[in-house]
Amino acid sequence: MDLVNHYQTEVYLRQISAEMQQEGSFVSDRAFCNLAYAAHHATILGQVAKDERLKTYMQSLTGGVVFYLRPHQELLSDDGVRAGVSWEEVLRIDGMVKFMLEFFEVPYIPVDSLSMQERTRLIDRVLELGGVERIQPELDYLNRPANVGFEAMHRGLRKQAAEAAREATAEDEPELRR
Repeated sequence: MDLVNHYQTEVYLRQISAEMQQEGSFVSDRAFCNLAYAAHHATILGQVAKDERLKTYMQSLTGGVVFYLRPHQELLSDDGVRAGVSWEEVLRIDGMVKFMLEFFEVPYIPVDSLSMQERTRLIDRVLELGGVERIQPELDYLNRPANVGFEAMHRGLRKQAAEAAREATAEDEPELRR
C-alpha cells in the first residue's frame, strides 16, 4: 500500500506542477481524475483533501473551459499498461470525477457522444464561441497536389512492385542460363 500511496501522491503533485507551469491556454487529457484513482486504490485522499494546493488547483479550473468526456463501453480496450480494466471500474471512476466537478463547482461541458467527429465538432464550436483561436489552419484535403494522396500512394506502390518484380527476374536469369 505504501508504494501505491507514494505513486498516487507523485501523480497528484506532478499534475498540479505541470499545469501551473503552463502559460495561457492549454489542453490536458488529465486533470484531477488522478484523485478518483487515489480514492479507489490508495489511502491518501484524506490528506489530499486537507492540502491547500488542492483548493487552489480546483479554483484554477473554474477559469477555463472544462470538457467532461463521458466513457463508452465500446471504447474500452486493454492498453497493455493496466492490470485489467472492467466497465464497472470505469463507471466508478467516472462517477467520482463527476462528483468532484460538482463538489468543487467547476463549470463543465458534458460530451456524451460516442462519435469522434461529433465530439470534435462540439469542442471546436465551443472553443470558437469562447474566442479561442485555432493554432493550426485546417488542412484542405481535397485541394492538394496530384502527387499527394491515396491515388499517388497506390501509383507509388505499383511502381515499387513492378521494380521489385524486374529485379527478381534479373536475379533469376543467370540461373536459367546455367
